[in-house]
Amino acid sequence: MLSDLLHGHFDQETLIELFAHLVIIFMILPLHELAHAWTAYKLGDDTASRQGRMTLNPIAHIDPIGAILLLLTGFGWAKPVPINPARFDRKHSMRFGVAITALAGPLSNLIAAFIGMVAFRFYLLSDFFKRGLIDSYLSGGELNTALIIRLFFQFFIIVNIGLAVFNLIPIPPLDGSKIVGYFTPAKFDKWLIQNEQIIRMVFLIIVFSGILSEPLSWVRDQIWDMFVFFTDWIPKIAG
Repeated sequence: MLSDLLHGHFDQETLIELFAHLVIIFMILPLHELAHAWTAYKLGDDTASRQGRMTLNPIAHIDPIGAILLLLTGFGWAKPVPINPARFDRKHSMRFGVAITALAGPLSNLIAAFIGMVAFRFYLLSDFFKRGLIDSYLSGGELNTALIIRLFFQFFIIVNIGLAVFNLIPIPPLDGSKIVGYFTPAKFDKWLIQNEQIIRMVFLIIVFSGILSEPLSWVRDQIWDMFVFFTDWIPKIAG
C-alpha cells in the first residue's frame, strides 16, 4: 500500500486497505494494549488501570509514529502500557509476570485474526458473496460490495497477524524483548537498559528502510496459511 500511495495510485482496493488499517488503529491497537493492561491487573499490578490504560479508547493508546507506520506498511505499534513488576503477586516471579503481560498483546491480535479468518471462511460460502462474485465476473471484474467486504476481511486478518509478528521481534521497546527477557541473564538486561535509546534509534532506521518487510511478510504468510489449514473444516461442514 505504501508504494501505491507514494505513486498516487488511489484505486478502490488501496482505499479499502487504508480503511482496514484505520479500523486496526482505532480498534485493534487498543485491544492489544488492553490485553497488556488486563493481564498485568490480573497478576496484581493496577498501574495501567490507575492511569486509564485499561480501556478500548484509542486516544489512550495510539502512538503517532507506530500508527502511521501501521497505516502505511501493516506493521507498527501502540503506546506501551506502564507496568510495575514489583506490584505483581508473589505466585510467579517478576520476570514471568513481565513476559506473560508482554505476550498478551500479540496473542490478542492473533486471536482477533483467527476469529476474523473463521468469519471470512463462512462469508466466502455465503450466497451474498457468491452472487457478488458472479455479478463482478459478468461486469468485467467490477469491484462491488461483496468483493469489498472480502477485501476488508483479508486486510483485517493480514494486519492483525502483521501487528502480532512485528511486536514479537525481540528488540526494545517491542513485546518480544520482554518475552525473551524471561530467559536472558540479568547482565544482558542491564546492557539493554543502558543502550535502549541507541537500540531504538537503530531499530527505527531499520524499520523505515524496509529491510524487515520481506522476512516479516514471510512469517505473516505462514501464519495466514496455518489459519487457513485450521479452518478447513468450515467448507466441509457446509457441504
